[in-house]
Amino acid sequence: MQAIMYYIRQLQRLSGVKLYLNLLGMVISGLLESSAVLLLVPMLGMAGIQLGGNAAGIDLPMFDFISELPQTSALALVLGAYVLIVLCQNLISRFVAIRNVDIQQSYSRKLRYEVYGALLRAEWSFFLKKRTSDLINVMTTELARVLAGISSFLQFLTSLLFTLVQIGFAFWLSPQMTLAVLVCAVLLSLFSRRFIRKAKRLGSRSSELGKQYLAGITDQLNGIKDIKSNNLEDSRLSWMHEFTGEVKSEQLDYTRLRTNSQLLYKMSSTLLIAVFIFVSFRFLHVEGPYLFLVILVFARLWPTFSNLQTLLEQLASVLPAFKQLQLLHEESLQAAEHGAHAQSGTVAAPMTLKRSLEARDVNFRYNPQEENYSLRSVDVVIPANRMTAIVGRSGAGKSTLVDLLMGLIQPESGEILADGEPVTGERLLPYRRSIGYVAQDPFLYNATIRDNLTMIKPDASEAELWEALEFASSADFVRKLPQGLDTLLGDRGVRLSGGERQRLVLARAIIRKPSILVLDEATSALDTENEKRIQEALERLKATVTVIVIAHRLSTIRGADQILVIDQGRVIQQGVYSGLASEQGGMFSRLLSSQEEAM
Repeated sequence: MQAIMYYIRQLQRLSGVKLYLNLLGMVISGLLESSAVLLLVPMLGMAGIQLGGNAAGIDLPMFDFISELPQTSALALVLGAYVLIVLCQNLISRFVAIRNVDIQQSYSRKLRYEVYGALLRAEWSFFLKKRTSDLINVMTTELARVLAGISSFLQFLTSLLFTLVQIGFAFWLSPQMTLAVLVCAVLLSLFSRRFIRKAKRLGSRSSELGKQYLAGITDQLNGIKDIKSNNLEDSRLSWMHEFTGEVKSEQLDYTRLRTNSQLLYKMSSTLLIAVFIFVSFRFLHVEGPYLFLVILVFARLWPTFSNLQTLLEQLASVLPAFKQLQLLHEESLQAAEHGAHAQSGTVAAPMTLKRSLEARDVNFRYNPQEENYSLRSVDVVIPANRMTAIVGRSGAGKSTLVDLLMGLIQPESGEILADGEPVTGERLLPYRRSIGYVAQDPFLYNATIRDNLTMIKPDASEAELWEALEFASSADFVRKLPQGLDTLLGDRGVRLSGGERQRLVLARAIIRKPSILVLDEATSALDTENEKRIQEALERLKATVTVIVIAHRLSTIRGADQILVIDQGRVIQQGVYSGLASEQGGMFSRLLSSQEEAM
């Protein structure tokens, strides 16, 4: 229950006096509902309608004046009081219900914002260790279960307060009968603990199934082209058939649990009423009106005990979701980037690289427990306003070096320096905002072209949008689209070709006029003509922008001012294209020869 109480304390701090006023409203509502039902019988008796009245052993001296009125007037007064009490009770219940939704939705908004904010501020290495579908599952399914659990907890508090009020009234009407009911309820609750334990186990199973489902569906939809091209539909349907069988089994188990506990409470209620009536009538010689009171006390109290049991089972079933959300939140906070976290909520002005970007004696490995380093003893200087290309075999460490240079990850030892100053702490966000990045696998949001561009620069004018598109050789095909800039691109830009997506991502990177432009084989999906046009644009651009290129096709980096050759995490060659190509037996010349032979 610690995880639940953690979030309930957060709710209390956010809601403050509103929560206590709502609890007070619940008590008053329960009090009015109880008085409306339980006092109706004796008050009708005072009005001359004998359904139990004072014969039931209830002494209400404050209402003695009712018996002195004419029967019709007394009846009208009693029924009018009953209607007024019910009206007040319902108005208070309505007010409490609305305030409850306000409290819950305010907290829901705050909780989503806090968890997602912590997630976004986590360092890049945190995401490398997590499966995206697991993060999505916690942020959607599990968070929804947490909010449902908080709602159940508030309902539990409501039911508990209402039950206490009911018990108070029941004690006033019949202390002995109420005590007997409470003893039975306590004994039954001890027996029902096993239902709560089983609900908790089923909740863990439900969380795991949700995680598996989202992971499977995400992987399969991302790989739908591979599924179609390899005729894997039947195997994926078999997976779905097996999975839905597990879900069905889990749901049936939970339904059996819930219905078993309800059956136990309902049958025990029926049995206890029968026993009390038989004993009262046969051995205690209790009059009929008192038997009516026995039924009334049971009818009011026992369902509230049953409802409390149901809510406890619901809370137990969502407890794993509370733990998962709390764990993700704590892990995200622990992995927070120090500079990014400290400047949350502020807009950092981008810095301008004036002299150089440097990696000084950098060592890095993704897992500190591993012996092998992804990068070892890297010392490189990238001059400002020049083009630097990074080449090497797959797995040599090119992307890791670029991630370090972009400030996405921090070296285990050594430093990344921009103009001689470490890229850490308060300098991290301004440095990041100075970078434009184009990935090898271009990503576009399921929005319009305009939205994809303006999310980088919200205040960009129409002229600036077209200027960026012209630079990326995208303007012509965008003009031909039916809605132009307002064309919806679909999921990950699926409505465009690979080359068109790559050019749009390049336009998005350049629209902010970055000081540093990082291209991860950004022209690989382009035809020869467009690739040549972009290469010419980059040549013009590098006079004012520092360009860093991860290159797989070596023919595209002939104009680079500097080429870094990486192998097994070390920079083993450094120079210009012609010089490296002429080094017989060198890594660069071998890579170049391999590509020329493959053409």
